[in-house]
Amino acid sequence: MKATLFTSNQPRHLALARKLSSVCEEVFCIQECSTVFPGKIADFFQKSSVMQTYFSNVMEAEQHWFGEIAFSNPKVRCLSMKAGDISHISQDTLQDALTSDIYVVFGASYIKGWLVDFLIDHKAINIHMGLSPYYRGSSCNFWALYDNNPKYVGATIHRLGKGLDSGPILYHCLPLFKNETSFQFTMKAVSVAHKSLIERISSGEIFRIDTVRQDRSKEIRYSKNIDFTDEVAKNFLQREIDLKTAFKDTSESTYPELFSPYFA
Repeated sequence: MKATLFTSNQPRHLALARKLSSVCEEVFCIQECSTVFPGKIADFFQKSSVMQTYFSNVMEAEQHWFGEIAFSNPKVRCLSMKAGDISHISQDTLQDALTSDIYVVFGASYIKGWLVDFLIDHKAINIHMGLSPYYRGSSCNFWALYDNNPKYVGATIHRLGKGLDSGPILYHCLPLFKNETSFQFTMKAVSVAHKSLIERISSGEIFRIDTVRQDRSKEIRYSKNIDFTDEVAKNFLQREIDLKTAFKDTSESTYPELFSPYFA
């Protein structure tokens, strides 16, 4: 089996490429790059002391689950570019990566043009870090915690669509709370999403799951990058989010409506 992955360059993105290579003979990794020191170096997120403090916690949690940035293994063929470039790349440039058995999008920029049409036609899978249709957009699991909705922290595995995080859902993934910090818990959701996808690709189940159309009337928040300001990050850092209390009742009735839920 061959896989093509459209992703970014943080440890969690590199980890997914490695995991795909454990169940595929060859992985084509189209990698959009941004700074690996968010908050410290201005890029997708602004540079400030507050952002540096916030993202030092994010990076520590990410390293806990995924380790440091590292070289790809020989089964992963990488094509790197600046974040935002993906929709400007020609079909000829990507030709080698367009004959795969499965296509996965995780952390790439918004894909448009001929490429999104190709990926939709080939039933590409998107990993959305957030529970759609409840939380859509940017940094969804952060906003779920910010809104005191920790049981809405998770991932949605869905078909890629032309709208942001709007394609039909295959299933939801949720991390089981085991005394993690809020940063570790949201990053654990990424690990659970990876684990579930690799298992279901390996077994072939991913190709047999029926999709469910998203109900946009259930949306709680649609977040944008500009919403995540110094003031918001500072407020989050100063609050004490009591995840232990929130997860005392872990019955299914306390969670939102989920589709083929995967807990780990």
